[in-house]
Amino acid sequence: MADRPVPVVDKRLMDVKLGELGTWLGGRDFTPNGLISAVRRGHDRYYNKYINVKKGGIGGLAMLLAGYVVLSYVWEYDHIKHDRWRKYH
Repeated sequence: MADRPVPVVDKRLMDVKLGELGTWLGGRDFTPNGLISAVRRGHDRYYNKYINVKKGGIGGLAMLLAGYVVLSYVWEYDHIKHDRWRKYH
């Protein structure tokens, strides 16, 4: 029973080979409910791995904060780039 191959659609992203990526993406649910479910699953996985633990540290919250800082920088990069070339006189 353990020797049965797993369908590509049921594999996780890190277990999919590059040639199977199109088939794997074709099996994903891109409807609004599917996207909301994917975000919810990701949040639950993150929460259970880093936040909801017996001996938790600052690591999970630091990752969340670092992600927010990087995302904010990416969103504001055009404004920052134009400020850099502006003359102040």
